[in-house]
Amino acid sequence: MTDAVVSNPAVPQQTSNGQHPQTSLSTAAARNLATTTKSVPQMQEITSRWLLRVLPWVQTQGGAYRVNRRLTHVVGDGRVEFTTEGDAVRVIPTELGEIAQLRGIDDEEVLAALADRFEQREIRSGEHLAQQGAPVDGLHLVAHGRVEQFGEGKFGDRFSLGVLVDGDHFGEELLTESGPVWGHDVIAATPVTVLTLPTAAVAELVERIPALAAHLERYRAGRSAKTNKHGESAIDIAAGHTGEPDLPTTFVDYELAPREYELSVAQTVLRVHTRVADLYNQPMNQMEQQLRLTVQALREQQEDQMVNNREFGLLHNAALNQRIPTRSGPPTPDDLDELISRRRDTRVILAHPKAIAAIGRECSKRGLYPTPTEYDGHHMPAWRGVPILPCNKIPITAAGTTSIMAMRLGEQEQGVVGLHQTGLPDEYEPGLSVRFMGIDEKAVMSYLVSAYFSAAVLVPDALGILEHVEIGR
Repeated sequence: MTDAVVSNPAVPQQTSNGQHPQTSLSTAAARNLATTTKSVPQMQEITSRWLLRVLPWVQTQGGAYRVNRRLTHVVGDGRVEFTTEGDAVRVIPTELGEIAQLRGIDDEEVLAALADRFEQREIRSGEHLAQQGAPVDGLHLVAHGRVEQFGEGKFGDRFSLGVLVDGDHFGEELLTESGPVWGHDVIAATPVTVLTLPTAAVAELVERIPALAAHLERYRAGRSAKTNKHGESAIDIAAGHTGEPDLPTTFVDYELAPREYELSVAQTVLRVHTRVADLYNQPMNQMEQQLRLTVQALREQQEDQMVNNREFGLLHNAALNQRIPTRSGPPTPDDLDELISRRRDTRVILAHPKAIAAIGRECSKRGLYPTPTEYDGHHMPAWRGVPILPCNKIPITAAGTTSIMAMRLGEQEQGVVGLHQTGLPDEYEPGLSVRFMGIDEKAVMSYLVSAYFSAAVLVPDALGILEHVEIGR
């Protein structure tokens, strides 16, 4: 008689596949009855947007902001542009008007005649383009490359007078002075492409084109206008006198056509189906989340426009004399010193994160470790106590170069300001409105989301740009 096998209920029995049978509710099934904890929708595009945070915002009624300034005598200190065809480079004739002595020439035939006489030259690195004391041999336009100007000190030592890059020019005194000589050396820091208008060609054109000769003569006569070092119409003041001399009379003249900044707009139409808004609003409001992410994207676009827009973007509205190139390529402490010294009370420096890393590398090379500063509750890298804030909207070119901006801020300081208008209909945030546009035949609700903004530079030295910053070295 065989013995009966008695199973122990406390010991799980194996199934035919060798696994123990389930003895309790699985976690996968239990989750069907559980409430899931969710995050709000996340978004990688959101950045710190320091530019929007640091700018003082000015209420702009009427949608326009007029910047009134003292009358300034424009001297034509812009940069010229070129066209290229293969290896051949030619100056655009109308761009010659950016040279002070040629500003105001409306006859395109005269400008074309000048442009045709420029000769292209390739200069090796280290080669002289001009030597101090030698006669000025022509008007030179830097088409590509970097040249450095050097002067001679009191005791014979050489010091740098600055760097010239693409579009800059030198030797323009040849157009209006008789027998000028170079006051400093000009040496190519890199291989340079330069266009030169020789002295003989200038003399021949002036003799052959009466309109050109008359224009240059008017320029010579007009240089007697009294201005201060910024080009503004001078205010006559007597000081240090004794007795009872006749005091000068004066007045402050204003620009007759001051610049006006109109508010720009960034807009989109947000669409949400009514069924989604009605049935799927718990635990999060669908409309609220859709709007939150849309507004974030709109603010990112706003900052991008305030940096890069051709009309009012800060990169395109800095004065030429406030644009300085780097001396050697990467952003060295010397470059940062020159950048912040161009204005009083520099409040912030804005740079691409990769440019900030390049600044750190250059400081480390010299054994410098600048002390961070606290700004708006954050510990930020700084130079000379000026916080360096990240702004990824500053572009990096294909050649691996970028720009660094330094600013003075606020109306009271004659600095840079942001422009917006508050009190808009259906305002959601200051300067941003969300307006219901209705429900279409497909039961889709539409909302117009609009942000109105701009930026203004009150005086030229409020904004400075360090250009041609190499970040790959």
